[in-house]
Amino acid sequence: VQLQASGGGLVQAGGSLRLSCAASGRTFSNYHMGWFRQAPGKEREFVAGISWNGGSTYYVDSVKDRFTISGDNAKNTVYLQMNSLKPEDTAVYYCAGGLTTAQRMRQGYGMDYWGKGTLVTVSS
Repeated sequence: VQLQASGGGLVQAGGSLRLSCAASGRTFSNYHMGWFRQAPGKEREFVAGISWNGGSTYYVDSVKDRFTISGDNAKNTVYLQMNSLKPEDTAVYYCAGGLTTAQRMRQGYGMDYWGKGTLVTVSS
């Protein structure tokens, strides 16, 4: 099973990026898929998540109304559209999938599969 994250880069504050997470090796029905990030010197934190089946979405307060998570079942891919980026969004972003609950996903627990990170740098 592989999760391949891509789409990171350098962007100015106020700009946008779209991250992609392509899943292969299995289907992720009944899974929760999430995006996490880790900034230099900080702990990894939950950013956004989606219920693969029902499409329910979840966000950390700091990205609500700026980030949107979505999924494409046909492509087995999860996206994170990031708008109005701020310097504090700078981090390595990771996608993950788990047969877990939304609450545990928010806490970073129960995520069975992790992709390699993609670096997002927001300049001021």
